[in-house]
Amino acid sequence: MKKISVLFVCMGNICRSPTAQAVFESFVQRSGLAQAIQVDSAGTHAYHLGSQPDQRSQQAALGRGLDLTQQRARKIQAADFTEFDYVLAMDLQNLRALQSYAQAKQAQNLKLFMEFASRWREREVPDPYYGGSQGFERVLDMIEDASEGLLAHIIRQHSLERERLG
Repeated sequence: MKKISVLFVCMGNICRSPTAQAVFESFVQRSGLAQAIQVDSAGTHAYHLGSQPDQRSQQAALGRGLDLTQQRARKIQAADFTEFDYVLAMDLQNLRALQSYAQAKQAQNLKLFMEFASRWREREVPDPYYGGSQGFERVLDMIEDASEGLLAHIIRQHSLERERLG
């Protein structure tokens, strides 16, 4: 069975998208669906290629039991639009960049990540890069909410619950 694949995308792939990758992977792991769902992250720009996530992202994530140290920044590639079932942008600017890179038939896989959130009205995960530590905590809160909704959506959409229980 082909894994359901999810790609989180922000600008530089050092704050929001690696955090989303780690949070969502933890939700997938706890749900027992690690064999069914593949997760990755990328950036729309090549500012930080090969770099670890921002230290403040790592610190905030570690406070919630998540380790980002194995992740490395990468830029979105043309193949990502066909390899991933869900390509989720952190904000409208990056969504527009993804839409400009993708071919028309691939655009159906592009969405804002916060569309899956239930407790936040914001449509975008704000970039915490130029702010203080409280911004990174807020980003984690938003990502946890959207991750919960995304996992529930994937389970419903792809009938994964039955496979896990069966």
